[in-house]
Amino acid sequence: MKNLFPRMTYLAHAAMVCMMMISAPAFSAWPDQPVSFIVPFPPGGPVDTTARLTTQPLSQLWSVATPIENKAGAGGIVGAQAAAKAPADGYHFFFAAIHHSVLPSLKSNLTYDIQKDFVPVGMAARFPIVLVVHPSVPVNSVQELIAYAKANPTKLSYSSSGTGGGTHLAGELFNSMAKTKIQHIPYKGSAPAMQDLVGGQVQVMFADGPSALPFIKAGKIKALGVGNPEPSKFFPGVPTISASGLPGYEAYSWTGVVAPKGTPEAIVQRVNQDMVKVLNEPKTVQALMAAGAEPVPGTPQEFQALLTNEIKKWGDIIRDANIKVED
Repeated sequence: MKNLFPRMTYLAHAAMVCMMMISAPAFSAWPDQPVSFIVPFPPGGPVDTTARLTTQPLSQLWSVATPIENKAGAGGIVGAQAAAKAPADGYHFFFAAIHHSVLPSLKSNLTYDIQKDFVPVGMAARFPIVLVVHPSVPVNSVQELIAYAKANPTKLSYSSSGTGGGTHLAGELFNSMAKTKIQHIPYKGSAPAMQDLVGGQVQVMFADGPSALPFIKAGKIKALGVGNPEPSKFFPGVPTISASGLPGYEAYSWTGVVAPKGTPEAIVQRVNQDMVKVLNEPKTVQALMAAGAEPVPGTPQEFQALLTNEIKKWGDIIRDANIKVED
């Protein structure tokens, strides 16, 4: 009897080894076929460009194709719906964006849940939002803008690329934190919104970096601050909004990879590790920066924390500002 437990321990260990040997090939052989990535926007946009610049080196690393599937429509909803229904087999992933942290508070009829139907893989890139003003506005800092807006509550308006978008919410976050009432003027896209700012029809804009940069360099608009948590390499010398008059302010666009719920954890970790690797490669960094994206590699846990925080932050702003869009 005294040898019973050692024998049972040996048998249990042997069984566990056998199970590992049975399941190991499924993971050690991965990937042995193309790994697809759904992008919920049309080709050529910032999320699509980021996805392609990230997945191309992954394709070389894995020696398999990494096709991008553009499933655009409804502000990112169509792609998310398709990704939520994709097989959780480790061969299907989704480039989520800031839109997917905003949509739960704007739409009551979503057929997917960005947190419950997906697991985070990792952040990919951040797209800075910069606070800019027309040269006619007599301010040169965030603090001065806040003071001027409070002293002249009917003189300032800010343009955005559309109701409920990142540049709109960045402005409402500013109004909420600064206790200002800069009027929102929505446009159908960043280009016309920027055009009217440059022309002086509006005085303020919380603009995406690539749209604003040429006009800042030309002296046609003034940059007061960036919404990043730290200074942006795109705008050297421009302080963060948080450090220059509005402590705690953060507003930027982003994209990152998630997978359908049930995707094997071992594959999620592998994809994350390889994403971190390629996002740190100088060639990838240079390409992303040239496209207006700041690579932000990180862990699945960090991406989950960001997503949770963004959903709450923008949900509060949408509710307090009573922002409505059609379902």
